[in-house]
Amino acid sequence: MTPREQLLRAIAGDEMFVELNRRLDEGAVSLRLEALAGSAYTATVAATVKRRGGVHIFVADDRDAAAYAAADLYALLDAERVMFLPTSYKRSIQFGQADAAGSVQRTAALNAIRNFNGGYLVVCTYPEALAETVVDEREMDSRTITVRVGDYLSHENLVEELIEAGFERVDFVYEPGQYSLRGGIVDLFSYSESRPFRIDFFGDEVDSIRSFDISSQLSKERLTRVEIIPNLREVEQARVSVAAFAGAKVCYWIDDPLHMVRRMNDIRKRLLADGDDVEQIDERVVSGNLFVADSRAAVMLMHRSEAQQRAAECSLDFATSPQPTFNKNFGLLADDLTARAMQGFTPYILSENKAQIERLTNVFRQSGRASVRFTPLSLTLHEGFVWPRLKMCCYTDHQIFDRYHRYRLRGEIARDESLTVAELNTLKVGDYVVHVDHGVGRFGGLVKTVENGKQFESIKLEYRDGDVLLVNVHSLHRIARYKSGDGEPPKIYKLGSGAWQKLKNATKKAVKDIARELITLYAKRKATPGFAFSPDGYLQHELEASFEYEDTPDQQRAVEAVKQDMESTRPMDRLVCGDVGFGKTEVAVRAAFKAVTDGKQVAILVPTTILSLQHYRTFSHRLREFPVRIEHLSRTKSTRDVTATLADLEAGKIDILIGTHKILGKNVKFKDLGLLIIDEEQKFGVGAKEKLRQMSVNVDTLTLTATPIPRTLQFSLMGSRDLSVISTPPPNRQPIVTESHLFGEEIIREAIEAELARGGQVYFVHNRIDDLLTIQGMIARICPKARTAIGHGRMNAQDMEKLIMDFIYGEFDVLIATSIVENGIDIPNANTIIIDGAHKFGLSELHQMRGRVGRSDKKAYCYLLSPPDELLTDDARRRLRAIEEFSDLGSGFNIAMQDLDIRGAGNLLGAEQSGYIADIGFETYQKILAEAMAELRSEGVDMHDLPDAEQFAKGDNEVRYVDDTTIDTDVQALLPDSYIGQAAEKLRLYRELDNLTREEDLQSFEKRLIDRFGPLPREAKELMNVVRLRREAIALGLERVKVKNGLMIVQFVANQQSPYFKSDTFMNLLRSITARPQKFVLRQNNNRLAMTVRGIDSIEAAWQTLLSLHSTATNNDNNGGKN
Repeated sequence: MTPREQLLRAIAGDEMFVELNRRLDEGAVSLRLEALAGSAYTATVAATVKRRGGVHIFVADDRDAAAYAAADLYALLDAERVMFLPTSYKRSIQFGQADAAGSVQRTAALNAIRNFNGGYLVVCTYPEALAETVVDEREMDSRTITVRVGDYLSHENLVEELIEAGFERVDFVYEPGQYSLRGGIVDLFSYSESRPFRIDFFGDEVDSIRSFDISSQLSKERLTRVEIIPNLREVEQARVSVAAFAGAKVCYWIDDPLHMVRRMNDIRKRLLADGDDVEQIDERVVSGNLFVADSRAAVMLMHRSEAQQRAAECSLDFATSPQPTFNKNFGLLADDLTARAMQGFTPYILSENKAQIERLTNVFRQSGRASVRFTPLSLTLHEGFVWPRLKMCCYTDHQIFDRYHRYRLRGEIARDESLTVAELNTLKVGDYVVHVDHGVGRFGGLVKTVENGKQFESIKLEYRDGDVLLVNVHSLHRIARYKSGDGEPPKIYKLGSGAWQKLKNATKKAVKDIARELITLYAKRKATPGFAFSPDGYLQHELEASFEYEDTPDQQRAVEAVKQDMESTRPMDRLVCGDVGFGKTEVAVRAAFKAVTDGKQVAILVPTTILSLQHYRTFSHRLREFPVRIEHLSRTKSTRDVTATLADLEAGKIDILIGTHKILGKNVKFKDLGLLIIDEEQKFGVGAKEKLRQMSVNVDTLTLTATPIPRTLQFSLMGSRDLSVISTPPPNRQPIVTESHLFGEEIIREAIEAELARGGQVYFVHNRIDDLLTIQGMIARICPKARTAIGHGRMNAQDMEKLIMDFIYGEFDVLIATSIVENGIDIPNANTIIIDGAHKFGLSELHQMRGRVGRSDKKAYCYLLSPPDELLTDDARRRLRAIEEFSDLGSGFNIAMQDLDIRGAGNLLGAEQSGYIADIGFETYQKILAEAMAELRSEGVDMHDLPDAEQFAKGDNEVRYVDDTTIDTDVQALLPDSYIGQAAEKLRLYRELDNLTREEDLQSFEKRLIDRFGPLPREAKELMNVVRLRREAIALGLERVKVKNGLMIVQFVANQQSPYFKSDTFMNLLRSITARPQKFVLRQNNNRLAMTVRGIDSIEAAWQTLLSLHSTATNNDNNGGKN
């Protein structure tokens, strides 16, 4: 029996449940249910639905409660039969901001009710969604287009129907209401599905229907029929309430009928107060009273209250109670479970995470409570409950560990970050690009050239003094987008001047010097002894079990790596890098605690006073249950306090000391320092860093940074460090509810009042200092109770610090500030941020500012205020959409990096490297980095002392004698316009293809093209073969391959002193060539060795020839050169 069947069967035995079903069998239509606590309510709904079947509409108090109910019902019933019915607007209809994702889920739920034909269906909803009218069933039928495989229907007719239904033609479908046409393929996004469809026509017959993924645009599953439903929100006639649409054969479960009616009436009143026409409003919204009247023939089961118009026939008391609160006190939990067991209860712990159950068992065992018994149930519900009549208590693991429970709704439109990242990275005409051989130029778009009557495609690059370079689409891998930390435009060189080559060589030399220094440092570090900490004990396990969030795999790896370093005799020097809120501080807490349990002291160095206070609060909170003394040194402490603290520190009475650079002073003496933790090291001056170096010769050192470090730069950034990157966001953090709205006093008032009502604080960001007083006046007028203060970059440091301290201690409610907020710190009580003029900020700025909220266990809100869509630029619209969609904490780390580029990496590399990056662009710097490492290896530099991460550039074990091969051909190898018409997409595909090196990646790329655009034309096949040809040529050490007029001419390495000519690769190749003189002709031309191959009329033939030479040469090599 599955866990859910076990639970539902137990509930079905409760006498009140039996009574409920008896009354429903006898035709009762209004019943009151009492004392159904936590998820006992949704479990009762599930057991009833399973037994009775039919359509059930579950009405919760708000969107979150409805979503949690849906998540419970997914777990207890067949998830396919549980739908979520939201409003088709952001927040609610009164703000008039349409929400495409909401429209899709809403249409899908209504469609499921319309098509219901047996079994059961549960629809979870809430008052704001019910307040909105829907089209009636007949209207919906008439507007639905049904397409089946095998139907005789031309794609022209289908497109006509789509245009009539209001669908918009685009290049690539990514939002509901869009379609695209490519040859005989129609892609479209119906409002009733969370994924778009691809309909393939063979002549006038529907050949196949597939759903596809928005980001990759690749097919997911085959379907036999689809229903295409347009945007029903736009239909103005024949609108009715959800109750009238669903009809009489429905059973309503309403959590709080009085609240539902009041909230629906309130929405209507507010719209009337805005002065809209009454008839128009009644067309769009339905009052609570009308909803109850429309549902009078249906069964209504009411919980917590009764609707005035529906008196209950009787009341049924289930007598359940909520799960007790344990506040992570495992002793209390153990006492409770033991007492329940003695009363004859069966205690269940609900968790689908085995690690959590093991953790709990370990905590009980290590605290001497191994006799505590409970039954694990592999099931996740939102809230635990106690059911005395059934002698059953179900406790959820997230409530025991005090963690946020994350819900995931089915049917949400699944866009992922990669699509947005790709959109932001597309090259536009005029962008700066870097060609590895010719330097920085401007991108001039795709251009067509004609040679001998054949058409070719090239990329146009513009240089100084009007110089133009045409780059073949086969050489796109030699072009990179120019990215640098500063907004300064780069220097553009004249073609052929030699200045670029000098700059490249200087960069490569600097990189090699860094690498050599690095190797020496590693060797030195290996020779220095340090303190070896003992393995984890009971206290360490208890501290880790009390962490309120779930560890991410990255976080676990970082913690393990830190512990291994601490337990080894070599001094630790590790950098932990991760975005705000990814759990770096928790890694530091665990490391500090490990040091303290071994009797060592810990110093934590931070760049600012505010940050030292924040860390002091965090560490004190996390270690409050343990015998650890934590102190901090900063400007806010009096001289007497500082003197006392220093005396205690020297005497060994303080375990952890947190402070700014003051703790590096001569008067700060530790009795036995064992661990140094540095936060945001790049913000310290050179002097402070030198003191740190002396201090940490044999002390374990852990450095934290939120600067995103691209993995490929790791080795040079690190100096002599090991690195842990935490790149996955915590899974169960609450996403920050992000909404874009038009600037309006109503939305500002609602946002501020809602936050103040729950005792929170608000950030209001407005980036013009001159307007801050006006904004303060407006807030004072619309929210008279709110206390406000103003902050901006022109304030002196002390005033700024005082302002932030006052905000932390709750002296005022709304901080009105310029974007300085993004450099701020965590204020756990500030959980709403309103960003005015959001369209003027870059993505990384929006991401950083939004990261200020959502740092506690409260739900956080971010409102982006901007002008109407039609007044925004494409880029601004795209940015706002991206930030709104990726509302998870830390999602968009990649997106922010697109904008941040290497703002921080430059600092970490040091000023000189930062200068090189600015000159040559980031991607090109990475390429040169890899080349420099390869050259060092070929020079015989011993890299064995470097850890694995540092040796990333070694690639495969084959020694490469050429970095790249130039391909010159008169064979048409391109993606023709008749195959892919959109220039931007074509360019993206060219760039992707040109960076592929492995055969399996190439085959996967081919499959994706066929899936999206149909069978490959001959020119596209030849384009794939160009990549294969280049791969083989590089492996054989060929610098240039020319395929023209039925011949292939290849040129070997130009440098005659190159080790290539003494290598096995060349010797074996020579043997293969000389064995077949009729096919291969070797000749020396201008002191350069070349070879001609006859009878080559296609790129494929050229590739096959080199492939056979390569395999013969490899076999010779394996046979020791014997023929």
